[in-house]
Amino acid sequence: MEDCIFCNIANGKIPKEFIYEDDRLMVFTDVKPLAPVHLLIVPKEHIASINDLTEKHKDLIGEMFLLAKKMAKEHGISEAYKLAFNTGRKGGQLIDHLHLHLMGGWH
Repeated sequence: MEDCIFCNIANGKIPKEFIYEDDRLMVFTDVKPLAPVHLLIVPKEHIASINDLTEKHKDLIGEMFLLAKKMAKEHGISEAYKLAFNTGRKGGQLIDHLHLHLMGGWH
């Protein structure tokens, strides 16, 4: 999607420092963090929201959760953290590209 900020980050049109990147996923800090550690785990494929997931995305979603676990451990928050998907404007979704929030660090 040409006007999607996360797609433009994925394709390099918008520079972003990645904490993690592979062929399917990217991880970077939230620009408006709600916690001492607030990371976004974002698929490179444009998927607007959870409502747009299909059977073909089962492995991708599993990868996102396993990566969240890995990032929590690497950032020292593995004992206490939150994971959240926001769906729809009324559900708090501000960018129409699926992303998983990893938040923690409240010691």
